[in-house]
Amino acid sequence: MRSGGKGWTASAAAALSLVTGCGGASPAPVPETPATLTGDAVDRPLSFPGAAGHGRFARGGRGGKLFFVTTLDDAGPGSLRECIEAEGPRICIFRVSGVIRFMNERPLIRNPYLTIAGQTSPGGVILTHDGGKFGLTPIAIKNSHDVVIRHLRVRTDKLGERRASNSGFIIEESHDVIIDHVSSSWARDENLGGQGDNQNITVSWSIFAQGLMPHDKCALLSSDSRKPQNLTFHHNLCALNGDRNPDINFPPGSCVEVVNNVLYGATGEFAEVWESNGGSPVSIIGNVFRAGPKTPAGLPAITRWLIETRGNASIYVADNLLDGDLAQSTENVAAVRVDNPPCPLSVAVQTPRAAYSEVLNGAGAFPRDGFDAAIVKHVEDRTGMRVDSPGQLPVIGGDPAPDDADNDGMDDVWERVTGIDDTVFNAWGDSDGDGWLNLDEYLDYLHRERLATDPAD
Repeated sequence: MRSGGKGWTASAAAALSLVTGCGGASPAPVPETPATLTGDAVDRPLSFPGAAGHGRFARGGRGGKLFFVTTLDDAGPGSLRECIEAEGPRICIFRVSGVIRFMNERPLIRNPYLTIAGQTSPGGVILTHDGGKFGLTPIAIKNSHDVVIRHLRVRTDKLGERRASNSGFIIEESHDVIIDHVSSSWARDENLGGQGDNQNITVSWSIFAQGLMPHDKCALLSSDSRKPQNLTFHHNLCALNGDRNPDINFPPGSCVEVVNNVLYGATGEFAEVWESNGGSPVSIIGNVFRAGPKTPAGLPAITRWLIETRGNASIYVADNLLDGDLAQSTENVAAVRVDNPPCPLSVAVQTPRAAYSEVLNGAGAFPRDGFDAAIVKHVEDRTGMRVDSPGQLPVIGGDPAPDDADNDGMDDVWERVTGIDDTVFNAWGDSDGDGWLNLDEYLDYLHRERLATDPAD
């Protein structure tokens, strides 16, 4: 069975009849996104089947070179670093499971057209660093574009010297990026950070949990931006972080979507809307704001900050569920509420009840490790605490990688079953003529297989 949540808890179900949440009519959901779209999209293929949000057309390494990660070493042939630092379209395919610890300067994702396909690891991969002066954000996308990252964990179990450079994931001055089904914990800064002028970003189906006090943050979606940005934050779990669950601070003209997330256990703020970049336009729809054991009574689900304000925000709020003794928003939000989303939505919207169940069952890197499984249990049981020091890395194991005699990144058995010649490199063919390339379909198959894997199996 799929690991993770057990569905809607009794306390949360009761809340449906007691709390209307943040009011407003929910907009009509957009339809399921097809494999290609016309018009403005100009027949651009999706990053992968089911990709959604403003980053859904990030190309990644499609059509490029395959790099096989065959070692957990920091560097050298067969390392993840070798794939990240290479040039040209490329896909990192894992033949190993376990912990990759960057002992020296972390590899920066500067060269565009990269896919890190964590679902190819039989048991999963954890990225971390060695602390000290090399204790820097393990996954940093800087001045790059067309990056796809899926099913990867970042758990920084050692402290870096500089707090502000010790996030889990950061996207800086980049465009066309999708981060999907990742997990991040124990960051000294944000578990996820955005810096500078990014554009066309999706962060989806991920778990950002237990940043380190006193600066424990879920997600800083934007910082120091000057130009409008399109960003989607959907179906994520923010759990047991003090604040920035998430932080929203964008210039006018941006299209920002915070949709169908589960936001649990804040003690300072849940969603924060700032105006120091000129006034954020944002749609906050279908989220679950769930109080934890240390959440102060009456904590607002949405806080509007006026520090260094440079223009009013435009906040569309609809169909959110407040689960616990929470307030809908600070009083000053009413002045900037709008009746319609500031821009058309790029994702389909579920009810918060449906999103709660699906996020707890399907968010994060799979197969789930023990840490993510424990975090989900805390959310279900309304337990768990913020932390001020890292924990012990969970055990990561896995079967050997499947046979791939022709080195096209696809399991020979899967190729034979699907009618693909397993003796010829044909990653970039389309054997069934459906518009998806063979390797695209195989990576999607692995994604779905991982979601169906229970860590206890």
